[in-house]
Amino acid sequence: MKVNYKKLILIVLGTFLIGGFFSFFIPNSRGFYSSLEKPPLSPPGILFPIAWSILYILMGVSLYIVSESDIKKEENYLIYIIQLVVNSLWTLLFFGFNLQFLSFLWILLLIVLVVVMIVSFYQTNKVAGLLQIPYLLWLVFAAYLNLGIYILNR
Repeated sequence: MKVNYKKLILIVLGTFLIGGFFSFFIPNSRGFYSSLEKPPLSPPGILFPIAWSILYILMGVSLYIVSESDIKKEENYLIYIIQLVVNSLWTLLFFGFNLQFLSFLWILLLIVLVVVMIVSFYQTNKVAGLLQIPYLLWLVFAAYLNLGIYILNR
């Protein structure tokens, strides 16, 4: 398979821009996070941008792979964009509006959307579907952190 690097780079950059959109407008989110009481297994704040960078790259590569197929192309693009916007809005809810419980419910919605995306991508291309598994696992962990923060900081 010949790789269209320009398309791949645009997809990955678009993923970073949409996924991280609200983080550009929320000052001091790291300071806010460090001020919260956190549940066991909470990683240091510096880990989050590293993890999200890796995940966004994997997500973008996965979308690129399914975009090169004629199978379910529009459906795959649609679910990808929807889940990515929902992902981005979580940042606004949690850090911007300090709504931890609503953020927890929101991340549960995101997990459902990502499962739908994984199934759709897997039906198009197995590798593309499997590349989304780390994202799903991270979201489950993030949901645990989100709920723990809500409970500990009420």
